[in-house]
Amino acid sequence: MTTGGTVSEIHGPDTAAPPRTPAPAERRPRRRRWFTVTGTVGPLGIGITMLWLSVIVLLPLAALTVASFEDGIAGFWDAITSPAALASLRVTVWVSVVVALINVVMGTLIAWVLVRDEFPGKRIVNALIDLPFALPTIVASIVLLSLYGPNSPIGVQLNATQPGLVVALAFVTLPFVVRSVQPVLLETDREVEQAAASLGASNWTIFRKVVLPTLSPAIISGAGLAFARAIGEYGSVVLIGGNIPRETQMTSQYIQQQIEIDRPVNAAAVSVALLAIAFVTLFVLRILASRDQRREEQSA
Repeated sequence: MTTGGTVSEIHGPDTAAPPRTPAPAERRPRRRRWFTVTGTVGPLGIGITMLWLSVIVLLPLAALTVASFEDGIAGFWDAITSPAALASLRVTVWVSVVVALINVVMGTLIAWVLVRDEFPGKRIVNALIDLPFALPTIVASIVLLSLYGPNSPIGVQLNATQPGLVVALAFVTLPFVVRSVQPVLLETDREVEQAAASLGASNWTIFRKVVLPTLSPAIISGAGLAFARAIGEYGSVVLIGGNIPRETQMTSQYIQQQIEIDRPVNAAAVSVALLAIAFVTLFVLRILASRDQRREEQSA
């Protein structure tokens, strides 16, 4: 008599095998749990997000747009094409472009120094970069007026001049390019630069051919953010700018002036025009960022 054998030999050919215990997923249907960690927020999170954005962003913008068209399309067009409004827009865009270009150069240089060089007080300098984010902009205007105003202790008077506007806006927009370029520099592979240097390439050639293509998306993004911030700035230019129509009057100051003389529709119309400029700038930046991301994914 044998003691081994298969299940069919022991129980016979007609004897069924013991039933298999179903897996937990087979015993009960899978149900979505609200508090399960899945990496997504689910319908509730999406709903809260859209509600918050609607209350904070969409509804105020919709109210502003409706107010700007209270006098009709003709009234809106007359408000944004008046000589004073066009002059303020021209000054604002021109000064903001200059500030963005200055930030491209100086912001990239500062980010390079903070990442590649070691010097005493580096942490303090790194912390000072974010000071314009925390400092009220009207305080910056007071500081700049005391330094570059009529009673300048250094003999440089920039009050009521466009260079004064440039200095004020450069102060409040400095962190944008620095903080955009700095993390990219930290992640840059320096072996490529060392290989180029070993082949006899100069520092300028290495920067232009190796480093700059990598930094270009971050530089463009930071410059665009600085430009968008500059065109809507008010506090830092309110004192040092002088608010001279057609010379140093920024659009934000023109809008404030229209409110003071009881022309809220004109103020709303010019605000919508300024908002459109900022939106187009950010939209272009978004397109460029998406294009760079697709290029990186294709090259990976």
